[in-house]
Amino acid sequence: MSRTKVAIIGSGNIGTDLMIKVMRLSQHLEMGAMVGIDPASDGLARARRMGVAVTSDGVDGLIALDDFGDIAIVFDATSAKAHVANAAKLAPFGKQLIDLTPAAIGPYAVPAVNLEQHLDAPNVNMVTCGGQATIPIVAAVHRVTPVHYGEIVASIASKSAGPGTRANIDEFTETTKAAIEQVGGAARGKAIIVLNPADPPLIMRDTVLCLTDRLDDSTRAEVTASVERMVADVAAYVPGYRLKQKVQFRDLGPEETTHTLNPDLAPGDRTQVSVFLEVEGAAHYLPAYAGNLDIMTSAALRVADTLAARGALANAEVTATVPVEATA
Repeated sequence: MSRTKVAIIGSGNIGTDLMIKVMRLSQHLEMGAMVGIDPASDGLARARRMGVAVTSDGVDGLIALDDFGDIAIVFDATSAKAHVANAAKLAPFGKQLIDLTPAAIGPYAVPAVNLEQHLDAPNVNMVTCGGQATIPIVAAVHRVTPVHYGEIVASIASKSAGPGTRANIDEFTETTKAAIEQVGGAARGKAIIVLNPADPPLIMRDTVLCLTDRLDDSTRAEVTASVERMVADVAAYVPGYRLKQKVQFRDLGPEETTHTLNPDLAPGDRTQVSVFLEVEGAAHYLPAYAGNLDIMTSAALRVADTLAARGALANAEVTATVPVEATA
């Protein structure tokens, strides 16, 4: 079976982990090139040792590679600002872009929620690590009952936050908030990130708070079951993704101040749904505590594998429908 060739722009931690996942886990992808800007980066050195074509001349170097025409999918694991420039340079070549930065040029893709929705888009955005971890939970609550407000707090080990993450803190909060609303279904969203300086480093922890109408016992059971199904769906491609404790419910009366969360929401009886998660990395390249990076590379791999599998299926269907005399 032929595999779809991919390139990864960004030879840092995220790009290198993604490369290893492509080579170890993917059934449909093949590494075509690893792209960086630092000739001495560990990612480029590892790629060379693994027999992958490399360039330290950025996206210009990628375009100049002899086998560039064979590459169908390009992952961008750089920064939001860099992705804007990279996407513009790659636009004339018709490559499928999968953006692991918060640039959000293309539609948001969260595999457990809307995997099939944007596969025809030329540039799909993987939101953020916090978004990949928490938006599925907001969506799980939303498919049972309207979510008037969704708030997420992503706590990651400071050691797992590299220069790109730190440079994109503002974009993280803005992009994640927008995706909580557009993908998760919350009427209003808010995102907070915490860089935890604890030593030894702690694995990623996420808190999801959803404000709903007052829930009775039956609806609470439905919400719990929906969240548990969603956790299993995410864990299918991020094995270290799990609930930290049972789903929590807290009733709020009309006297509680909620208008600051959603100014459009009239006073009334509400329920706060609280979900606590942790994400442990697979430690393919990054340490296990860097679940925030692992969930990004795992989600991006799921999207690319699905794209490649769909392309292979379409090609097989076309081949099967060609008349015999046409192939003689």
